[in-house]
Formats: sequence, structure tokens, C-alpha cells
Amino acid sequence: MSVPDYMQCAEDHQTALVVVQPMGIVPEDQFFRIYKRIASVSQVSIRDSQRVLFIRYRHHYPPENNEWGDFQTHRKVVGLISVTSCTTTKEWPQTSDRFQGQKEVFGSTLYDSRLLVFGLQGEVAEQQRTDVAFYPSYDDCPDVEKRVEDFVESIFIVLESKRLDRATDKSGDKIQLLCAPFEKKDFVGLDTDSRHYKKRCQGRMRKHVGDLCLQAGMLQDALVHYHMAVELLRSVNDFLWLGAALEGLCSASVIFHYPGGTAWKSGARKPGVSSAADAGKRHRPGALTTNGISADTSTEIGRAKNCLSQEDIIEKYKEAISYYGKYKSAGVIELEACIKAVRVLAIQKRAREASECLQNVVYINLGQLSEEEKIQRYSVLSELYELIGFHRKSAFFKRVAAMQCVAPTIPEPGWKACYKLLLETLCTIIMIVFKYVCCCHKNNNTHSLSLSTEKKEVTQSLENYTSKCPGGMEVISLPDGLKLPPVSFTKLPIVRSVSLLNLPVSLRPHKVKGLLGQGMSSASPFIYSPITMHSRGDERSKKIDFQWVQGDVCEVQLMVYNPMPFELRVENMGLLTSGVDFESLPAALSLPAESGLYPVTLVGVPRTAGNITINGYHTSVFGVSSDCLLEGLVGVKSSGCMVEVVPSLPRLQLCTSLPRSAHLSSEDLSTSVSLRLFNGEMQQLTITLENIGTETLNTLELTSKNLSTKEKLFGEFLTWDLQDALSHLPLKSGQSVSIPVNISAKLDFSGQENLLHDLNDDGISVTGLPVSSPLRQVLKPRAENKPVGSDASKNEFNHVKVGILSSSYTHLTFFANALL
Repeated sequence: MSVPDYMQCAEDHQTALVVVQPMGIVPEDQFFRIYKRIASVSQVSIRDSQRVLFIRYRHHYPPENNEWGDFQTHRKVVGLISVTSCTTTKEWPQTSDRFQGQKEVFGSTLYDSRLLVFGLQGEVAEQQRTDVAFYPSYDDCPDVEKRVEDFVESIFIVLESKRLDRATDKSGDKIQLLCAPFEKKDFVGLDTDSRHYKKRCQGRMRKHVGDLCLQAGMLQDALVHYHMAVELLRSVNDFLWLGAALEGLCSASVIFHYPGGTAWKSGARKPGVSSAADAGKRHRPGALTTNGISADTSTEIGRAKNCLSQEDIIEKYKEAISYYGKYKSAGVIELEACIKAVRVLAIQKRAREASECLQNVVYINLGQLSEEEKIQRYSVLSELYELIGFHRKSAFFKRVAAMQCVAPTIPEPGWKACYKLLLETLCTIIMIVFKYVCCCHKNNNTHSLSLSTEKKEVTQSLENYTSKCPGGMEVISLPDGLKLPPVSFTKLPIVRSVSLLNLPVSLRPHKVKGLLGQGMSSASPFIYSPITMHSRGDERSKKIDFQWVQGDVCEVQLMVYNPMPFELRVENMGLLTSGVDFESLPAALSLPAESGLYPVTLVGVPRTAGNITINGYHTSVFGVSSDCLLEGLVGVKSSGCMVEVVPSLPRLQLCTSLPRSAHLSSEDLSTSVSLRLFNGEMQQLTITLENIGTETLNTLELTSKNLSTKEKLFGEFLTWDLQDALSHLPLKSGQSVSIPVNISAKLDFSGQENLLHDLNDDGISVTGLPVSSPLRQVLKPRAENKPVGSDASKNEFNHVKVGILSSSYTHLTFFANALL
């Protein structure tokens, strides 16, 4: 026998083998639909009897395996069901001849056969035949299962008659010598009259009768015959058949101890042996049923006498396997016996012994196997290792099977099957690598995976793959419905902190103090509400205390470092946001090897007003795109990720008619000019304001405020006339307006000491020039619940602050910034 059945289990010794095959041209989907209905009749209770016949169906069975039917009867094809399509009466004779030809393939062992004909109607289809069933179509065949049950009962009748013939053989010493296929040539010329030969014949026949009893549902009788066969065969050192008798004894004992089966299939077998509670309903020992078939007397006799214990089952299996190992031609029998023993050991939770048995399977030589057989062998080994809890060994053999799917010797490599098998091993492989790395770190092993050369090779391989198929953040859906989530490279580079940066000083919006006071909200009538403060605590802890402006470039700084021992290039790095429309401006950076903390500034432009939340960042490393969310990063420090974006504000560019001064004011945004005047002297200064923003300026107001502590030293220092400037309003984008400012030096020197020293520290400040919409009312605090994007709220931000700072000897500083 050259083709092993890797799905074999101990309870298969109890089944009768039926082959279901298509004949002629039969649609594959239609055939398997009928095959599934046929296979649903897996066990049939025999009428007027307490026994059950179990059936094992195969749609493909090598004829050479059928030659081992005398050695083990469950390998013998006893039934054949052919499925064919026949549409006309003229095709029927040819169809009938084909059916006869199919029966001849297994003719020497068949007990009965059936032909299911689909599509034929008329006189031929109306004939009543037991071996042929006619159906109009594949959809109109309601009694397929009933016909299969009748077919199984006919098989049982033949099986029972053969059992009775063999068990009551009165041929005396002239018993037929049953042989395995490879033994026939070895027994030519033997002395058939020797006592040794006769015992061999008796032992083999006893074993054969035990197989028939087990198939016919006579469990106790099967145990008795197996025990007798073991004694006879052991006495003549007939090791091959002794192993078969021991295996039959183990199978019968397994069926008794584990009536649910050992195959771990989705549908559990119904117990083949009834419980003791039904003993009263059984026939008395030796009695015949109404159809002349004797009932199983197992319960009455007592099975415990001949049934092996759970521990002895494994010992006998090991003994049988050792006997099979003496014969090179019995490699398939040995392999299948090992698989059966492993399934029993798995139920007994004896994983170590099961592993030893599987190790024996690896080294069994079956000769030249096809690629498909190799794949099946490694896949079954993986499943069995998984069954006993050896996940790493299971992953190893599954990987070997995957590589075998795309072996160079295969004309059409099975990449889909390879991918599916490798995907199933992924979790186990990750676990193995993790444990290996941990061990290396514990032992300070310099030959661990952290070697720079190994990391460089891995990243180069990744770049080669992504150059052909770029990696993205899409969810991959497999044909079986499994969805693979995307994996982000959150460690390349590693981010340690995220900080939202304020706008430059010249672009920052400033709130206008209202009449109610800075700390009071107009949204509540109460001066203080602990409930309100508590409900807003979480939001305030996350929200930044400054604002961004719609349309202005905003910045977020990340502190990152490169953990790799080589230069890391990060491309398309940008921000992930929510809340408002945000245009992220991607950046590219190159981090030195093991760079340490390195500041990276990511920029973008908010296009709408509202509250914006920085959720994370996106990168492209080694050709793999990643979306890294801050909430999933470990050890990231952040002062807050939410900031308010106010509507677009006016932007003015200020220039003066005086030359710039080298003196720097305390204001970072100032424009400074220098001017020297004598006391009593006057000079005119022209300030030009250009609207470089997108908002239109409708109203221009100018106020001044003296910030000096020595007011008595100054008189009317600055005067201006806004009439001409106001006539140019509204000031649209790109337009400019000029404001003449008169500077008068009027100082009172009387009664002052150390005047020159004091003048070096004095300063004059005039603040004002707020610009607003014509709908603007008297300045009031903005309601907190007012929508930011509304026109009313936009008007409250539509201001510009223009300031003039003066110091001693007429040093002037000009600045302009938005008011909030």
C-alpha cells in the first residue's frame, strides 16, 4: 500500500468502506452536493437488531490499497455508489456498461453497488431496479438518503453472512492462509502440513474474524477473537499479523472506552455500544432476532474481562508499531498506527508520549512521495502537534508544508495555500522570536537579533518587497472572511514627547478684556459653580491655553530618536488630526544611527475654525506607510493635544517713513525707528498700514496710553489725524492706508536732577489702532457657548493692535498684532 490515509483513527476499524465516484461528465458542484447527502448517512441502525453499522465514505480510493482488505477488513471497499448524468435513452446502454466497468475495479471485494442516474426520463427510468435509481434532476431527488440506508442494510446482510461463515468454518485443518500483498511470493513452496503453518493460518483467520465481528457490531466477540489471534500468532512469531491483531485489540478497546470517537471531528459519533441501562431491552444471549441476525451479546458477557485498560491500549499500540517497523513494505500501516495512537494519547492528555510517537512518524520512510503527499503529511503532523499542545512544533511543520506548496519542482506553485499556512504560523513565530530575544538579553548574548548587520538585511529585504508592492494601512480581507488589520511602525522612529507650539508673536491672537472681568464667564449667572468647574476639568486638562488662527501655519514639535544602528530615513511624515479641516504639510527627515532625542517640527494649516485635536502622525519608513496614534504609544509625554482654532484675523504690515533703529525693544514683534529732536522741535512721521491678510478692515480707531512713570516730563508728545485714513475704509486685502503722526518734543526741565540719567530709562507707549467691523458693538466678553464659526464670533476676532513705543530722545517702536 503506497498511499497513506492521514485521517485514520481507531474507530475506523469499525466502519465499512464505501466509494462514491462520478461516472462520465458530472458537474463537480452537483457531484459534491450529492456526495454530501450520501455521506450524511454515516451510521445505520439495523432493523430488528441492537446493532449499528458505521460507514466510511471516500470519493477517491487507490485500488492498490484495496489489496490490503484481507489484512485489515476496514481497508476493503465493500460498497460502490456511482453518480452519473444521462439525458437520452440512447445513452443508457453505454452508461450501464460504464457502471459494470467501474464495479470490476473493486469487484473482488464489493458486497453491493448502486447507480444514481440524473436527467433520464421515460420508459427506462420507470423500470424498478434495486441497483439503479433514476432522478429527473439533481434538484429533484428527495429519497437519496433513504436509498442509501437500504443500500447500507444490504451491505450488512452480506457482512453478517461472511462473519458467520468464517466463524463457523468446519474445514478442519485446511484453513486458508490470508496474506498481505507483499507476502504472497514469500510463501511459495512452504510446507502446508506443518504445525507451524497451521497455527499461522488459524491465527490469521482468528484476527480476520475479529475484524468482521467489529464491523458487524459484535464488540465482545471481536475482543475474544483478537485475544486468541494474539496468542496463536505470538507462538509462531508472525510479527506482521501479530501487530495487526494487537492493533485490532486496541481499536476495539478504544471504541469501548471512548464511544464519542478520537478523530476530533465537528460531529461526534453516536456511541456504538449502548449503556447498561438498556441491558434489559436486549435479546437473551444466543437468541436470534426476527430477521435471523443474532444481537450483540457484549453487555451480557461483560466487556471488562477482555477489554484493555486505557494504559494497556498505548502499550499494545507501541508493541504493534514496533512489529510493523520490521517490514519495509508495511511503512504505511506503521504510519497510520502511529497517528491512531497519537489521537488516543491526545484524549488521555499524555502529550510527551504523543510527541515521541509523532517523532517516529517523521522518520518513517514511505519511498518516493509526490509533492501533494508531502504537503498533506506535513500539514497533518502540524495539526497533530497542535492537538497535543506543541504549538512551536506545529508552526514548524506548517511552515515546511507552506514551503512545499511553492517548491521549485511544482509546475504551478500554490502561493495562496502557502500564504494561508504561513499566516497561521505568524503568532507562534512572533512568540518564539520574542522568547529568543528575551533569553539573549538575559544572557547578554552578543549574537542575538540585535546585530546591526541582521537588522540591515531585514530592512533591505523589506524595502525590496515594498518597492514591488507598497505597504499601506488598508485592511486585508482573506477569502475565508478573516480580516488582517494594518500594522504601524510606532518604533521607527520612537516618539518620546509631543508639544503643540504657539504662533509667532506677531500672529498670536489676544483676547480683549471685557466689562465683567477676565475670569468670569457670561455662560453662567453664578459667580462660582463647582459643578461647572468639575464637568470641564477633563477638557481643560487636555486643551491648550493658547489659540491657533485659521489659515496660519501651525507647528507641532516631536522629540524622536532612531533606535536602529544605521541611518533612518523617514518620508511623508505629517500630522493626523480631527475636529477641523486641516492641511498637513508632510516633511522628510534623516535620523543618524542611534541619534538620541532629536526635535522634529511638523507643520500644517487649519482651514476651518473650531477645536482641533492632534491624534497622531503618519510616516513612511522602508516603503511601509504607518498611521501612529498617540493613544497607542507608550511613554509619550504631552502637555495637551487639543487647541482652539479661531477664525481668520486681519493681518497688517507696518512700515514707517523713518529709518529703522538698531535698538531692540522689549517687544519681540516690534519695528523700531530712532529720532533725535531738540526740545520744542516737531517732526512728522508717516505710518503706512497694508492689509496683507484676507479679511477686510472696516473701522479704524486710535487711542493712546502713556506708560511712563514720569508724566510731568512730557506734554503733547504724539498727535494724529485719522480723517484721511478713515475715508479709505473699508480696507480690502492688498490695499494700504497712511496715517500722519506729529512728534513734538516738549519737556519740562525745571526742578529735575540727574535728568540725563533718568531720560535713559524713560519710555512712552501709545497703544491703539484697533480695527473692527462696522457691526462691532462696545467691547464685551465673548460668550463661551457661541459657535466659533459664526459671523458674530468672527467679528469679535476681527481686530488689529498697532502700538507705538517711545523712549528717551525719541526712540520709537512700532508693532501690530491681532486682538482676540
